Amino acid sequence: MAIRYALSNGLTVVFEEQHAAKVAAFQVWVKAGSADERPDQAGLAHLHEHMLFKGTERRGPGEVARDVESHGGEINAWTSYDQTVYHIVIASQFARMGLDILGDAVRRSAFDAGELSREIEVVCEEIKRSQDTPSRRASRDLFSTAYQTHPYRLPVIGTDASVRSFTREKVLEFYHRHYTPKNLVLSVAGDLREPELREWVEDIFGGDWGRPYDGRVARAQEPEATGRRVLLRPDEVKEAYLHLAFGIPQADHADVPALDVLAMIAGQGDASRLVRDVKRRLNLVNDIHTFAYTPTDPGIFSASATLQPANALRALEETARGLATLRAMPVTAEELATAKALVEAEAVYQRETVQGMARKMGFYQSGMGSLEAEARYYEAVRNLTPEHLRAAAERYLRFDRAVVTGLLPEGTPLTEAQVHEVLDSVSREPAAAPSERKPRKVAVSDSPVRILKGSGTGPSDIITEKLPSGATIVVRVEPAVPLFAVRAAFQGGLRYETTENNGITTLLTRCLTRGTPTHDAEEISDLIDVYAGSLGGQGGRNSVGLRGEFLSRHFEPAFRLVADCLLNPSFPEAEVTRERTLLLQDILTREDKPSSVAFDLFGKTLYRTHPYRMPTSGEHASVEKLTPEDLRAWHAAYMDPSQLTLSVVGDVKVDEVMALAHEYFGKPRGKAAPPPVVPMEPQMDGPRQEKKVLAKAQAHLVLGFPGARVSDPWRHALEVLSTVLSGQGGRLFVELRDKRSMAYSVSAFASEGVDPGFFAVYMGTSPEKVDAALEGIREELRRVRDEPIPAEELARAKQHLIGTHEIGLQRNGARAALLGLDACYGLGQDNFLHYAEHVAAVTAEDVREVARKVIDFDRSALTIVGP
Repeated sequence: MAIRYALSNGLTVVFEEQHAAKVAAFQVWVKAGSADERPDQAGLAHLHEHMLFKGTERRGPGEVARDVESHGGEINAWTSYDQTVYHIVIASQFARMGLDILGDAVRRSAFDAGELSREIEVVCEEIKRSQDTPSRRASRDLFSTAYQTHPYRLPVIGTDASVRSFTREKVLEFYHRHYTPKNLVLSVAGDLREPELREWVEDIFGGDWGRPYDGRVARAQEPEATGRRVLLRPDEVKEAYLHLAFGIPQADHADVPALDVLAMIAGQGDASRLVRDVKRRLNLVNDIHTFAYTPTDPGIFSASATLQPANALRALEETARGLATLRAMPVTAEELATAKALVEAEAVYQRETVQGMARKMGFYQSGMGSLEAEARYYEAVRNLTPEHLRAAAERYLRFDRAVVTGLLPEGTPLTEAQVHEVLDSVSREPAAAPSERKPRKVAVSDSPVRILKGSGTGPSDIITEKLPSGATIVVRVEPAVPLFAVRAAFQGGLRYETTENNGITTLLTRCLTRGTPTHDAEEISDLIDVYAGSLGGQGGRNSVGLRGEFLSRHFEPAFRLVADCLLNPSFPEAEVTRERTLLLQDILTREDKPSSVAFDLFGKTLYRTHPYRMPTSGEHASVEKLTPEDLRAWHAAYMDPSQLTLSVVGDVKVDEVMALAHEYFGKPRGKAAPPPVVPMEPQMDGPRQEKKVLAKAQAHLVLGFPGARVSDPWRHALEVLSTVLSGQGGRLFVELRDKRSMAYSVSAFASEGVDPGFFAVYMGTSPEKVDAALEGIREELRRVRDEPIPAEELARAKQHLIGTHEIGLQRNGARAALLGLDACYGLGQDNFLHYAEHVAAVTAEDVREVARKVIDFDRSALTIVGP
């Protein structure tokens, strides 16, 4: 049960105990975002997000992040129009220290002038990165068109010119105005007791801060729209980005529950109307999604699509037509019941992690005014009727006041006149009923989802059983939340592919849930929603399979659906054709994501023989030749029950899991093929370098070396080496970002494989900084190879790895993935049960030895993508 109280200085505290994991989350919600800035402050709220971690009266630059990471925690922040949020997740044994760091940062930031000038450079790099992201550009166009007066029209991050204009005095003015106790909410969830928390909070956040609160900043109000607004802009993109949007009320308005449910029915998930009709039936868009964005002030209801340019006009027409049906006729009782269950299930999924719980409480208390607003919201959702939804659609989805924006490749056949003509036409025509849905084979329960704990007391041992077929079943009961996750894994993935069939794993995983002999694709999508879950294929460089998460009250039917999709995918011609077309479009649009291009080029440069050289999504020439017969043959050869590892984690009963596993996977199919012969990569005979020219604002660098196998005992030392370099307290971040302002994003990571993977450093930076950045990266790699790691730095890296491993394993899905893949690769439960011991045992000499083993500039690959 959550509690709320206020300190004498006005700071509000919300707290919920949760002892499922030995982890605690702390979040400070500042009720000020970019919409609270004056015109001369554009981007200042976001700059504070950066600066609060850059030193305090008690901690120097870099110490804030270093202190958190050295105790196994994670620290970060985000800025929106209405709030700035600072958050720490940390092992509960270090909770007092984590709270002290967060309080110190929020209450006593130093705002050193030198650090400020360096961080301004970093934010300008972040602005360039956003300029290189088409979805960000499209979103900016939507908001700058939907809002003419209100500050929501401006980008949260600011502009290069505005950010460079900031002085320390201007920063301090904003800080003293908004960072005051009455304007803050401290949200806490996790493995803590109320009395000790109250004591800590009073000590750290209590007393007079010397910063009285002057009340909310008056914002320019957006006048009611009187007509349609259209902005179509040509851009250097490979696919079109289209938004059809409408003004809607703010978060606390009574119509918001209906609008949220409308958005879910219209375009969230494969069973939603626009996905079913505009994407799958008519093949007009690559993707489509609707959302009801309801911030502190009036928001936006938007249908957003990516599509091939030739389809732009027709896609807009059919999207508008789909939304028009929501105005003209009530949704079905079945659609509404499923949507209600999904909305309530979201609250259950949030309870899997302490940070999810803290975020939910922080949102309701700071954005909605009280924790009780959550119960009122869910009660309103439960009471919705089809007529409520139709009335809300009629009120807000008005085409005479629609906002249409498009980020369009040159030559896209769509004009502003055509937009007006289409929307006028759809407005006049009688609304047609949505396309016929087949009756469901499963009834939907109208009973509310129970947002309660499961019946058990704690996690069980890991139970492993080998079935007569050869399948391995791994089960761990975790009853804290009424959810379960399932992961089916088979060895394979990119590693089994050739140049001729490159991309077959990705196409196959997209088609696993698109039809079986007993359910077509639409029925499978409906059932996934009925069971309030998610289900999809998953493939990578070393494995292929299926992963799902559901409410545990649907365990048996959900498990049967998973088994049906896993054993009996029919790969219907129409579905395979559709998914292949979408995959080919993804391949075409790779260049819109320059960091991905850099890694694809890196793979081709580091590997010349091994399948790891190929992109996981495939190449155009190989994918366009793939057929349903190819997928069926691949599935029969490499996804037989005899080759299966199945892991189930969550609020389940072991005997029920094993009974169903025996029923479905107890016998082999008899068509399994032995693993293909995978060509091994010969040792590199010299450094390799490749460059791809793309007209972008930033250059993207990857410098890497051959790495470890998942079975190599030295992989833990390589992970520690990577962590010494990475993270906000790591060398690359401190030296190249904090001290030299060369990048917004720089990181090192080890990617193991069944065969040798790689160790690499990535950076996105301005083109004029490339040479200096590369020299800086090489300098740090030489240092870590040639000089011993100081004890304190080694301890930080090890504790950070151990802590973030535990934080990551709060979710059933993460535990199921780790148990399933480790068993699939023959590693057993060692990683799950003994990871912390392995990392703790790594010495400074182990790290230096693995650095000498891996970091060899004569056996390196460098790729650069950019101008």
